[in-house]
Amino acid sequence: QVELVESGGGLVQPGGSLRLGCAASGSILSINAMGWYRQAPGKQRELVAAKTSDGSTNYADSVKGRFTISRDNADNKVYLQMNSLKSEDTAVYYCNALITTWDFRESYYWGQGTQVTVSS
Repeated sequence: QVELVESGGGLVQPGGSLRLGCAASGSILSINAMGWYRQAPGKQRELVAAKTSDGSTNYADSVKGRFTISRDNADNKVYLQMNSLKSEDTAVYYCNALITTWDFRESYYWGQGTQVTVSS
């Protein structure tokens, strides 16, 4: 079994910063990619940023230049540094990981989500 636990959400004023963290644990053989999605009320879940094990990154156009994803491969963690936050960044942010478990099965896993609210 695999568990993803997020941390770091909260309330921040426009223009402020937050750092989200996500730790993966369990029967992990390898983590092939980790990333962040978000879902705002009444909208579909969307990719924010992702980073593969070879270092490739992908960002949503709406966050390029403001958000930075990083990984700590040794500790199975991923972070999302969010700067210059806007009200439209308000959403529940979910950690996502593509993981191969000890039985050699590769699956996507999700965290429980953490709320980010950008408001004055």
